[in-house]
Formats: sequence, structure tokens, C-alpha cells
Amino acid sequence: MTIQPGIRRARCGDPSSDSFTTAGSAAVGPRLWSRRRLALLAGLVTLATSLLMAAAPAVSAAATAPRSGGDGWIRLAHLSPNTPPVDVYLYSFGNAKAMIVLKHVAYGTVSPFEKVASGEYTVAMRGAGAKPGSPPVLSATVNVAAGGAYTVAGMGPAKALRLQVLRDRLTTPKGQSLVRVIQASLRDHKVTVTAGSQVLARQLAFGNVTNFTAARPGSWMVHVSGAAGMATQSVTLAAGTIHTLVVLDGAGGSLMIDNLVDAAGSGIAPQGGAATGLGGTAPVPGPSPAPWAAAIVAGALCTAGAAYRLRRVRHQARHAR
Repeated sequence: MTIQPGIRRARCGDPSSDSFTTAGSAAVGPRLWSRRRLALLAGLVTLATSLLMAAAPAVSAAATAPRSGGDGWIRLAHLSPNTPPVDVYLYSFGNAKAMIVLKHVAYGTVSPFEKVASGEYTVAMRGAGAKPGSPPVLSATVNVAAGGAYTVAGMGPAKALRLQVLRDRLTTPKGQSLVRVIQASLRDHKVTVTAGSQVLARQLAFGNVTNFTAARPGSWMVHVSGAAGMATQSVTLAAGTIHTLVVLDGAGGSLMIDNLVDAAGSGIAPQGGAATGLGGTAPVPGPSPAPWAAAIVAGALCTAGAAYRLRRVRHQARHAR
């Protein structure tokens, strides 16, 4: 007769044996059933936890990522005359990694428009060379609608610097051009801007922006005048184009006019300012699925282990009878 290790074999007629009597046999059943339930429960809990962990990043990303359903455009500008160069960051809402970074942006710089998914974004401005994780000097939130275009500009004097979100236009009345003026000259607190005989802005105060005005297509001499200086520049307004004229402080006490062609027809993406060496514009990669796949595999292995343990308990129970 072979006795399996770890299993006590009762002697016939031995009343001291736990497994000899009917009551002892009944006690084995509940213990076996309890082990079976615990093994199955442990495996199911582990697998369910792994699946929840795998689903968490997708839920989090859906809550914080820009909404799908269309793209918009955004550009960044530094229009504060007495504010030193800055670094400008663009973040998608809820994401700590910047998707666009402009380094050492000086006064008068306007970036080209960047195409982004519609959704909520944060623009942060830090001193040039400051660490990316340092507290920003300024920050602002902008909601980019599908098909919309926006300019986020640092405006005003250094002691009252602000980030202003401007809604840009992408279409014009048929056969017309649209023009607006941004007054970014601190030297002349108020300026008047004309294109030929048409007045585009009258006594426009520093830090203010006009609405878009329809203008007849053609080549015009744009004239800017203030109490301390003036400037004149030839500007061609083609039908279907949209222009932003920025009045800036020039060298030697003069004024300057920066003609930004925002858009050149409804079928063409908005343009904006001259290229300024955008950095860090690569799309932010999503979280790697490897850790979550590993968790799922671990859950499956635990379930398989529980099943193996259950079979072993059954095998031992059969030999015990």
C-alpha cells in the first residue's frame, strides 16, 4: 500500500482518525469548496484589476486631450515694447509636456499659424532661458474651435503685461479685403492709421486692437502718425486677403508698420508672421501600452495558476478518500 506524502491514512476502526468517520468526511468537503472559491476569486480579481488599469489611460486621455472633429490654427506673438525676450510654450489642456516652444522671442515677433486639433490649450510665457518647469510669468487659456484661428499676444507695458487672445478671420466679403490694426507702440500712446483716404484707426490707444474693416483691393500707401513719430509703407490688398497691420516702435524714435497677411483666400490655410524657428513642435506621443499589456498578461497568468492550484486540490482530495 502506498501512502501519499502529506496525507494521513486512517486505520480501520480507529475512532481517533478525523477522516475515518462520516463527520470527518463532511468536514473535508467545505474546506475543499472554500479553497476552490478562494482560488477562483483571486484569479478573477487580479484579471479585473488589470483590465481596469489598462482602460484608465484611455479614459484619462479622452478627458484631457483636445477634442476630435476638426482642426484650428493658433499663433503666438510678443508685442510688449519694454518687455525683454521670453520663451513661449503651448500646452494641450491637462498635458504637462509642451507641444510648441518658441525660444527667445523678442518684441515684434509673430509666429506663423500652427495647425492644432480643436480643444482647450494653455499658453505660458517665461523669461528667456528659464527652466521649462519654472512658474510662468503669464499664462492664458484659449479654446480653439474647429475651423477657427487665434492669435495669443503678450501686450501692454512690462509692469502690466497681459496675454490677450484675439479671434482671427479667415474669410472676406466677396471681392473685398479685410484689415485690422494692433497698436503696439509705447512711444506713441495713440496713433491714427490710414490707407489712402480710408481711416483704419483713429487715435488708437496703446495695447488696443481694432475690428476687421472691409477695404477695397489695390495698392495703398498706409500712413501711421502719432504725437512723436510717423511711418509710411506701401501695402497691397488683394481681393480675398486678410491683413493685420501692427504698429511697432522703430529705431531712433520712429514708428514701424508690420503687414501680416493672415489669410489669402478661404481655400488656403492661414499664414501669419515670418518663420521664427519653432522648436518642440513634434506631436506628443501617447502613453506606451506595454505596461498595461504586461498587467493583463500577469492577470491571465494568475488565473491560470489558480486553475492549476484547484486541480491539485482536487487530486489530493481524491487520494485522501
